[in-house]
Amino acid sequence: MKIYHLSTCDTCQRIIKEVQPTEGFELQDIKTEAITPSQLEEMKALAGSYEALFSKRARLYRQQGLHEKQLAESDFKKLILEHYTFLKRPVILVKDRIFIGNSKKVVEAAKDAIHS
Repeated sequence: MKIYHLSTCDTCQRIIKEVQPTEGFELQDIKTEAITPSQLEEMKALAGSYEALFSKRARLYRQQGLHEKQLAESDFKKLILEHYTFLKRPVILVKDRIFIGNSKKVVEAAKDAIHS
């Protein structure tokens, strides 16, 4: 049970407060503790693809002109491992389930999973 987040992200902090992680949850600030390849593999196994974990809203996505390119799964993986900003946040792992991003529906589902 883990939450990958950014301590400097107000949205991440609000969501962590809202989902009220229970005892035993591990919080990983991806800016100070980089995501390892094995952690990313675990997330991908649950999410189904690297693209599902990738944030197309990241500033670097446009700055690097990535929005104009056809990216493959290997590109999404490489980019997420290169820079934390490319991970769609927060990523919440509860048992064998994954919740990605900050949509109301995702946050509600994560909250239900944590407290059921």
